[in-house]
Amino acid sequence: MDEDVLERLLEDVKQGTVSVEDAKQILDDTGYENFGFARIDHHRTRRKGFPEVIYCPGKTVSQIVKIAESLLGEQDTLLATRADEDIYTALKGSFPRLEYNREGRVVYTPIDSSSDRSILVITAGTSDIPVAEEAVVTAQVMGCSVERLYDVGVAGVHRLLDNKDKMDEATVIIVVAGMEGALASVVGGLVGAPVIAVPTSVGYGASFQGLSALLTMLNSCASGVTVVNIDNGFGAGYAASQIVHLAEQRNEDHSCNCSGGCGHDE
Repeated sequence: MDEDVLERLLEDVKQGTVSVEDAKQILDDTGYENFGFARIDHHRTRRKGFPEVIYCPGKTVSQIVKIAESLLGEQDTLLATRADEDIYTALKGSFPRLEYNREGRVVYTPIDSSSDRSILVITAGTSDIPVAEEAVVTAQVMGCSVERLYDVGVAGVHRLLDNKDKMDEATVIIVVAGMEGALASVVGGLVGAPVIAVPTSVGYGASFQGLSALLTMLNSCASGVTVVNIDNGFGAGYAASQIVHLAEQRNEDHSCNCSGGCGHDE
């Protein structure tokens, strides 16, 4: 149950159209719907601030559609990752408003950004873009403003330095890189914002399908660099969005219109 549904329920109780006993029964439900092959967590939004996300690999198209029907029956937001064209076609047939990011392989509900703070997604190379786009769409669906800065890896680091102003303006930076994964350390040493590093499986044999980049990022000497798993654009986009929303919430909690003496920063 998301906040809007909960607010409507409480309003119905206030107006007397729903009894206290019925409201308690609604709130005390298990919070998930059991299909046998999946248990859909409808209380995820209440706990995490965002609904359950569908990870498509390993599921049949019919299973994915069934899960989507359950999720969209409770809220307006859907995010399905690692989705191919067949999955998108099936979902689009049932839910015409859904859109598809082909590079990132993400089916999603388009949402306008509600954030004044931005997430900057940087890639070392063009081959890293599919993972980056998964991060971009995830953050956008979670209500964040996102900018892209692609193909600025250390093989031509002047391309990155030419965009220092963009890095300085970002609240959170996601760095997506394969090969040796050095770009995350470079960015981490240039900015004060938190950096979320995403190693990709892009690279030649000795990169070991992203293990080389992962180890480089984990061993970064730049402070403030956090690392997610190989090719995990979704995880990076989700974490970056949580940071942005927490920063906004803290800003709202500490905002003040007084002329001084309240203890808030002027």
